[in-house]
Amino acid sequence: MALSSEEVASQSARAVFGRVLLKLSGESLMGDKDYGLDRERIDAVAGEIVEVQQQGVELAIVVGAGNIYRGMAAAAEGMDRATADYAGMLATLLNALALQDALERRGAHTRVLSAIEVSEVAEPYIRRRAIRHLEKQRIVIFAAGTGNPFFTTDTAAALRALEINAEAILMAKHGVEGVYDGDPRVEPNAEFLPELSHLEAIERGLKVMDTTALSLCMDNQLPIHVFALADGNIRRVVDGERVGTIVSTPTSGAAR
Repeated sequence: MALSSEEVASQSARAVFGRVLLKLSGESLMGDKDYGLDRERIDAVAGEIVEVQQQGVELAIVVGAGNIYRGMAAAAEGMDRATADYAGMLATLLNALALQDALERRGAHTRVLSAIEVSEVAEPYIRRRAIRHLEKQRIVIFAAGTGNPFFTTDTAAALRALEINAEAILMAKHGVEGVYDGDPRVEPNAEFLPELSHLEAIERGLKVMDTTALSLCMDNQLPIHVFALADGNIRRVVDGERVGTIVSTPTSGAAR
């Protein structure tokens, strides 16, 4: 249900970000399934995204494709790397369209911008057009990664966040609370890290984002908030609560 103008004004005062990029893993859309899409899970994620956007936050999204790629892993074995990457880009488009449908059924105005040309279902990615959509309070979903093989959707998220002048990247993870010094699903004694720098994450090989994406964020001092995709967490981060892990690079002796 849409909020009144008074409710929007009140909630906008709480939000600490004006424009963010949300990175969703493909796995976050498959619920308890082994692969594919879970309608109930997508609806829950869409509901929270709309709630955050109604606070007046300009919101862009990059979605991965792990949920679909898992199902075609056997077929991808031995496939040329570039060909496999292009297949992955198309898989992100499927997820983007599913998410767009769920968002628009909740009354949100959305646009899917694709890095590869699929004019029947999505607009081509143009930086200024993306920014204009955000200024008009539309939710923008970036599909097809960077449009180039050998780059992950993590790198696409970092690149798009910088291009649209986002204040932070929000990384909603499937099944983990933030960043650990090991894999908590394999190492029960892995230590949770509430805060670290981009350089530490790179040097320690921590599973935050791939090295290319982390380097981009470090060079441009773009903070990354890593947290579990649990009910209410996206809104809590936008409202300034300490949830999960913050990855940042100090500026003039102080953390950004």
